[in-house]
Amino acid sequence: MLTYAMPVCSSGYHDSVNTAPDAASLGTLLTEARNPATEHLDELPTLDMLRVINDEDAKVAAAVRDILPSIARAIDEIAARLQRGGRLFYIGAGTSGRLGVLDASECPPTFSVSPELVQGLIAGGDRALRLSSEHSEDSREEGARDLAAAGFGKVPGRPEDLSSRPERSRSEGVVERPAVESPPNFHTLDTLVGIAASGRTPYVLGAMDYAKKLGALTIGLSCVPNSALEQAADIPITPATGPEVLTGSTRLKAGTATKLVLNMLSTGVMVKTGATFGNLMVNVRPTNAKLVDRAERIIAAATGCDRSMAAKLLEDSGHEVKTAILMARLHTDADTARTRLNAAGGVLSRALK
Repeated sequence: MLTYAMPVCSSGYHDSVNTAPDAASLGTLLTEARNPATEHLDELPTLDMLRVINDEDAKVAAAVRDILPSIARAIDEIAARLQRGGRLFYIGAGTSGRLGVLDASECPPTFSVSPELVQGLIAGGDRALRLSSEHSEDSREEGARDLAAAGFGKVPGRPEDLSSRPERSRSEGVVERPAVESPPNFHTLDTLVGIAASGRTPYVLGAMDYAKKLGALTIGLSCVPNSALEQAADIPITPATGPEVLTGSTRLKAGTATKLVLNMLSTGVMVKTGATFGNLMVNVRPTNAKLVDRAERIIAAATGCDRSMAAKLLEDSGHEVKTAILMARLHTDADTARTRLNAAGGVLSRALK
């Protein structure tokens, strides 16, 4: 076990309450460094200030592009588990937690999936979405407890189901890890994405430890290379966004990078599991006038028929967009189309082959 001496700053003060083992090194984190480009931000005219902020924001997409192979690996691994009945969980504190909850909350209306499939947890609970609860992030035990209370790990799988656990290679940004200690013959198909801009939030690390004990796939999303979260994850995703416009305010570049990565993870997983056909959201459930209109437009776009025929196909299919498209493309009835779709695992492109 590594031990850390707690140096005292020049003022003679240090925080002895809820101090994490690496608290002394917080000031050395990339996300906590002072940005020389913005040292005189308060002196700039408004337009110049915005140009500086925009210049810094422009660096975010490049940082995400640099770690696309890791994101791709994560998507493939998550999708494989979801197709076997697993679920995806995000967990974080503060801005990181809010972004995870936001992405999870968008999946049901966007892809018509169950709210159980993608879940977001935040330190301090739902109240922390609106009111600051930053002290909640300092407990590893709370992270583990919240994850357990959410039912993480209740979807079991056989060890052979997880034979696709990611190969570890430094060139792909995936960290070598020893075998996870799990109950004999038990591995969960659930996946945990721990989100912490600094890569050292105790709440998130505690949840990661809990997930690993269940044999879960763990993904660590942070903005600090070589962090504790990166080392803990099966697949680390680390866009190095650098010092913030406002020193330490990771709701800025780090937050933007986190949102971009989460967009890719959820969208990529849904594409891989058949929730789309090309760029069409064919899982849409037409439960109101707006969604009926969208469903008809999707059917028309996917089949080349006119809107009146799309409306009839939607009605005849029992308001199932995928079934309607198969009916038109294969010139068949709803029952046959539905059977074919089920045989293809719900993936429309596969059912059309």
